[in-house]
Amino acid sequence: MFNSLSDRLTATFKNLRGKGRLSEADVDATVREIRRALLDADVAVPVVRAFTSKVRERALGSEVNEALNPAQQIVKIVNEELVAILGGETRRINLAKNPPTVIMLAGLQGAGKTTLAGKLSKWLKGQGHSPLLVAADLQRPNAVKQLQVNGERAGVPVFAPHPGVSSEFESATGDPVAVAMAGLAEAKSKLYDVVIVDTAGRLGIDAELMKQAADIRAAVNPDEVLFVIDAMIGQDAVNTAQAFNEGVNFTGVVLTKLDGDARGGAALSVASVTGKPVMFASTGESLDDFELFHPDRMASRILDMGDVLTLIEQAEKNWDKGEAERMAQKFADQEDFTLDDFLAQMQQIRKMGSMKKMLMMMPGAANMRQQLENFDEREIDRVEAIVRSMTKHERLAPKIINGSRRARIAKGSGVHVSEVNGLLERFGQAQKMMKKMAQGGGIPGMPGMSGPGGFSGARKGKQGAKKKAKSGNPAKAAAELKAAQEKANAPKQLPTGAAFGAGAEDFDPSSLNLPKGFDKFLGK
Repeated sequence: MFNSLSDRLTATFKNLRGKGRLSEADVDATVREIRRALLDADVAVPVVRAFTSKVRERALGSEVNEALNPAQQIVKIVNEELVAILGGETRRINLAKNPPTVIMLAGLQGAGKTTLAGKLSKWLKGQGHSPLLVAADLQRPNAVKQLQVNGERAGVPVFAPHPGVSSEFESATGDPVAVAMAGLAEAKSKLYDVVIVDTAGRLGIDAELMKQAADIRAAVNPDEVLFVIDAMIGQDAVNTAQAFNEGVNFTGVVLTKLDGDARGGAALSVASVTGKPVMFASTGESLDDFELFHPDRMASRILDMGDVLTLIEQAEKNWDKGEAERMAQKFADQEDFTLDDFLAQMQQIRKMGSMKKMLMMMPGAANMRQQLENFDEREIDRVEAIVRSMTKHERLAPKIINGSRRARIAKGSGVHVSEVNGLLERFGQAQKMMKKMAQGGGIPGMPGMSGPGGFSGARKGKQGAKKKAKSGNPAKAAAELKAAQEKANAPKQLPTGAAFGAGAEDFDPSSLNLPKGFDKFLGK
């Protein structure tokens, strides 16, 4: 969503590189470009004015003038101000001292409240809670049925005493306030610790919508009222947010459809205009595409500095620890990396979600955005099909895969033989790399990683090569080789008059009070 804004800001900062000192004209030009970028992204005008004013004031102050790298200092200032207008800090749900915690969802129709209710319930369930969904949207056609389907997918029960309406030609007959109160009573009687109330929306703001939402709030006295807003609606997001804030006094904001290609100004405007924090973000259609909103991480994404922390959290949540320990042990035992291991690793990565989303969280991802956009997620499916088309023996010993076997594998997986060849070639390279790393050789092609001594391994190799230089005379070369082998196999002796001030034959390690077993390192 923030691709355009990110590109504009990144291009602006590039113009500052290499300048040892920034003049007032440089700062004004930079602030002007930032203002244009924010306005193009549909950020509210009052927010843009306040933001650029603070950036300019700080940029002309001593913190930039005294900095060793003014360009990086400007980026730091913009990052900090972005975090501020996004809410400043991560805001979590305020849980009730006496369960259940009541969460009410409000917003316009089409913002994604019902889908978000399912996502939030699944997220809370993953946090160790036992949520209950309450279907209080009785006027949108099939809203109750949709919530029941989402609840079933999330593994969360749904309280729906009234079926609602099934078409736009029916008139709503149920009482959503009574349904919400009955849902709260149901949660108390069956010991659910969180109640999520899904309320009705309208295509536009009206008095009836606000009155119904206010009545439900008064009846159930929620601990959190979350305003669900479509991040793609642009400038109108501010007016909608202000109207709902006055009508139901929400406590937090949830941004939906952050995976869209709109300009995303709503995300940068709502928190600043309403004074209420953005608490969650919905980033896709799957129930798992839901995350806690971190202002600092979102600011880092916008400035193309990545979001490695979220990437690590996703890996920890989805990675199979047993499989990781098995691979670590196999790595330590220097066993061969097989195609079965390769397939297991592919499946682990698949559990983490979209490869595009993960790679876009890496710092500097904007530089390879075009390649990522062209990346086909189905490539993982094709690779898995190729490996699964092999026999058990072929996966363990891929060197036996000759031409006829490759043709059979290609036919079985529905791909061309060249794709099988490419996979086997890449796997061979990965296998060599894993073997060298297991032996302590580091990563091939990266001399700084070779061995515990950094570049020392490479230097030792060159020195060893010089010492192994052989004579041109065969007899003499054989004598030199024999002498070198005898020297290498000869037991090492401590020299007489060693550093301890006594002869090696008189040295007693026990007199040094060394740790138990340490004397074996002294040659005794």
